[in-house]
Amino acid sequence: MTKTKKDKAIRTDVAQPRRHEDDAAAAQALGRDEYEAQLRLLQIELVKLQRHFIECHDRILILLEGRDAAGKDGSIKRIVENLSPRETRVVALGKPSDRERSAWYFQRYVPHLPVAEELVLFNRSWYNRAGVEHVMGFCTPDEHEEFMQSVPSFEAMLVGSGIKLLKYYLDIGKDEQIKRLRDRRRDPLKQWKSSPIDAVAVKHWRAYSQARDEMLMRTHNAVAPWHVVRADDKRLARLNLMRDILSRLHYAGKKNKLVRPDPDIVFEFSPDRLKAGRLAP
Repeated sequence: MTKTKKDKAIRTDVAQPRRHEDDAAAAQALGRDEYEAQLRLLQIELVKLQRHFIECHDRILILLEGRDAAGKDGSIKRIVENLSPRETRVVALGKPSDRERSAWYFQRYVPHLPVAEELVLFNRSWYNRAGVEHVMGFCTPDEHEEFMQSVPSFEAMLVGSGIKLLKYYLDIGKDEQIKRLRDRRRDPLKQWKSSPIDAVAVKHWRAYSQARDEMLMRTHNAVAPWHVVRADDKRLARLNLMRDILSRLHYAGKKNKLVRPDPDIVFEFSPDRLKAGRLAP
C-alpha cells in the first residue's frame, strides 16, 4: 500500500478552548450508561485505526505522563482493551538496575520502541527524569539538566525515523489527588498501586508542579508537542484522550465528529495556557 503525505502526518491543528467562568461547570459528569456507550464507539474507532496502521506498517508511540493517581492506568486499560495484543504493547518500566543507571539514560527505553505495525504506550517514560527523579533526588542536577537539553533531539530522531509520537500530560488538582490516593490505600484491589512515592506525593505537590511546568516549557515543540488532559473527571478524561489520539492519526473510515475532543478537557500546551491557570497550581 502506498502512503500519502496525509497518511504519514499527525495533525497538530486544534481548536482554541472555549472560555468559561467556571471550567468545572462546563464538564458535566457522564452517567455510566452514556459513558459505556461512548466508550464502545471510540474503541471501535481504535480498532479501525489499528487495522489501518498494520496495513501501512506504521509505528505509533504514545507517552502518558502525570502525577500519581492521575488516571494513566485506567486510561491505558480502556485504550488497549479491544486491540490486538500481538501489535499492542504497554511499557511500564520499574526502578532501573545499577547497570542501567550506568548506561546512556535513553538506552533502557530504546528496546521498547515500536517496530512496524505496532502501537506502544508508555505508562511513564523517559520523562521520569524530569518529574519523579528530579523531585525525589534520584538524579543529580547535572543529570536532570543534561536530560532537558538532550530530549528534544532524541525525540526529533524518533519522529524523523518515521515514528508517530504523541505526548500527553494528565493533570489533576490537589484535592482530587488526595482523594484518589486515599481511596487507593483503602481498596484491597488497588493496593498494588501504592508505593513509597505515593506517600509523599502530596507533600511534594508544589515541587512536582514546578517540575511539570519546567518540563512542559522546555520540551514542548513543533516536532513533539505536549497535550494536556484535564483529568479530575476520570470518565471525561478517558473519552477525550481517546478522541484526541484518534483525531491526530489518519486512518480509513474515521468518523470525524465522533473523535472531536472537548478543547476544555484536552488542549495543546502553550506558555499562555500555563499563565492563564489552565493547569493545576
